[in-house]
Amino acid sequence: MKICVFLSAADLDERYTAPAREFAELLGRGGHTLVWGGSDVGLMKVVADGVERAGGTLCGVSVGFLAHVARPGVADMVTAGDLGARKALLLEKADAVVVLVGGTGTLDEMTDLLELRRHGLTRKPLVVLNTAGYYDGLRSQLERMEAEGFLSVPLAELVHFARTGREALDHVTRRLRAGGRGDGAPTVTEAV
Repeated sequence: MKICVFLSAADLDERYTAPAREFAELLGRGGHTLVWGGSDVGLMKVVADGVERAGGTLCGVSVGFLAHVARPGVADMVTAGDLGARKALLLEKADAVVVLVGGTGTLDEMTDLLELRRHGLTRKPLVVLNTAGYYDGLRSQLERMEAEGFLSVPLAELVHFARTGREALDHVTRRLRAGGRGDGAPTVTEAV
C-alpha cells in the first residue's frame, strides 16, 4: 500500500516521536510505501528514516520553497510549484492517508481531505493517529459539528480516530480491502 502521512516537520519530544517511529516501522516491515511531504527534518525525517530502515520505500512530494530541506537520494521525489499542487500530488500518489501530530499545515491538509470525502470526491481512507490525546479537541469539535447538523455525512464515514499505529494501519487495510480506494479525486491539473 501507498500510505500518505500528513505530519509536522518540527523537532518534537519522545511522546510524539516514539509513536511516529513505531508507525513508520510498521509501514516499512509491511513493505508499504510512505508518501510524505519529502522533508528531511523533524518528525518527517523520523518517519522517513523508520520506514526506510524497516524495508519500506519512500515517495516524496516537496514544494519549491522547501526544496532546501528535501530528503536527498529519494528516487521517487517530485517538487510541486505550490502547496495546493503539493496536496493534490500527495493524494494522487496515495491509497490512504494517516495523520500524525502536526501544526497548521497538517490541519490544512487534513481538513482539505475531509472536505473532499464529505462531497464524495474521494473514498481514500483517512485515519487520525491521536497520539497522547493530541487531537482530542479536534475530535470534540468535529463531533459537535455532526451533532449540530454541520456535517452532511456521518463523522464515522469521514474519518477514523486511532489510538495506536497498529490500529491505524489495520483500519486502512480493512477499508482498502473493502474497496475504499476507488475514487473520483481531482487530478493535479484539475486541482490547480
